[in-house]
Amino acid sequence: MAAPAGKDGGEAKKGGKDLKRINIKANPDAEKAGMKSYASLLKKYDFTPTTEGPYQKMDVATKNFKNLFKPKDKKSTKPVLTKAQEDGKSGEVKAEDQMNDSLYICPVEIGTPPQVMNLHFDTGSSDLWLWSTGLDAATQTTGKSANHNIFNPRKSSTFKKLHSSTWHIRYGDGSNASGTVGTDNVVLGGLCIESQAIELASKLSPQFTKGAGDGLLGLAFGKINTVKPKPVKTPVENMMEQDDIPEDMEVFTCYLGSWRDKDEVDEGESFFTFGYVDEGVVERCGAEPYYVPIDSSKGFWQFSSESATVGGKTIPRPGNTAIADTGTTLALVSDELCREIYAQIPGARFDKKQQGWVFPVGTQEDMLPKVTVAIGDRQFEIMKEDFGYAQCGDGMQYGGIQSRGDSGFDILGDTWLKGIYAIFDQGKKRFGAVQRVEEHQNVTAPK
Repeated sequence: MAAPAGKDGGEAKKGGKDLKRINIKANPDAEKAGMKSYASLLKKYDFTPTTEGPYQKMDVATKNFKNLFKPKDKKSTKPVLTKAQEDGKSGEVKAEDQMNDSLYICPVEIGTPPQVMNLHFDTGSSDLWLWSTGLDAATQTTGKSANHNIFNPRKSSTFKKLHSSTWHIRYGDGSNASGTVGTDNVVLGGLCIESQAIELASKLSPQFTKGAGDGLLGLAFGKINTVKPKPVKTPVENMMEQDDIPEDMEVFTCYLGSWRDKDEVDEGESFFTFGYVDEGVVERCGAEPYYVPIDSSKGFWQFSSESATVGGKTIPRPGNTAIADTGTTLALVSDELCREIYAQIPGARFDKKQQGWVFPVGTQEDMLPKVTVAIGDRQFEIMKEDFGYAQCGDGMQYGGIQSRGDSGFDILGDTWLKGIYAIFDQGKKRFGAVQRVEEHQNVTAPK
């Protein structure tokens, strides 16, 4: 049951607390580049590509590439992500070879008095880390010139350092972030979460320093939190433990719009809510939320997704699962489903140089198939306007739906999330969705 909305449809009153939307801002430094965005996902989830292209895994010990076309050597060490250069040699994946994979950032108040930090909200990770004054002077200077806010714990009267705790996030390409841990007040949409663990960066790889935003707020489950010697609770877990909200509303929700939706009723608005479901949006969509149980054993918002449809054709996918990831731009599915989708788009093809599926700029709406992905037993449509992610030259655009490689589950990011109102019910361990209703599909190729 959704919480009652306020006058503007965006607020609710719970237990005397005025809860409100956290309006999402477009990441001002986001650059849409399909292959770089795909590389950032290879980094984040550390899966091996099953398609040909510049990015592959290479065994450091044997110098053998790891992909669909090479046998795996069980005796070798864990392969690392590499990029094939134009001269045929391979090298490390550098910061300029990938991009910060987020188009959205959200303002969050931390400390007393509050310091506003613009953070990526990521349901695919579980750390809350910040740019901080613990970074070296050169990194801070670089950050300030790039408009990063830098958290200063000395200016917060409620900050307490956890002297025995540290954190370290390392990705598949060797990039990393690390630092110290403390606790402080964190305000999310009118909810003040007291003594929330925050991770203060003292070291950041160039991939992070060149990205936008002042850190990350993880909304996955605490078991994949990286704090040592003991993982810390996430903001939502603490929100539940502190009884800030009633048991039937231990939720957060996500509604993503874009520039394509400026002529829709919602004008492309984007927001998160914590502690309530926005009834105004549910009413506008004209359907009650559909819920499916989640499996949080891997730390993700993972649910059953055993079928899809392409152009009216049902694609059985027995045993298949998917995760909902607000920190990912693309939607990654099996190679088989990719082939089914792009086979129905005139002129579409797999481009080895782009390591992804591409299709012609100017493709009209009626030339794009209706594609749905199952949440449990119900199908939810991917908006046709989100099929094209970025122009990639030669009159082609990089598709928003790409290969998940050897990942054991689909990774459904913004391309998919923009078609629904997503409800993450942590208390009842279920994921809910309402199909977004749009009057028009703006399939104009992204700039």
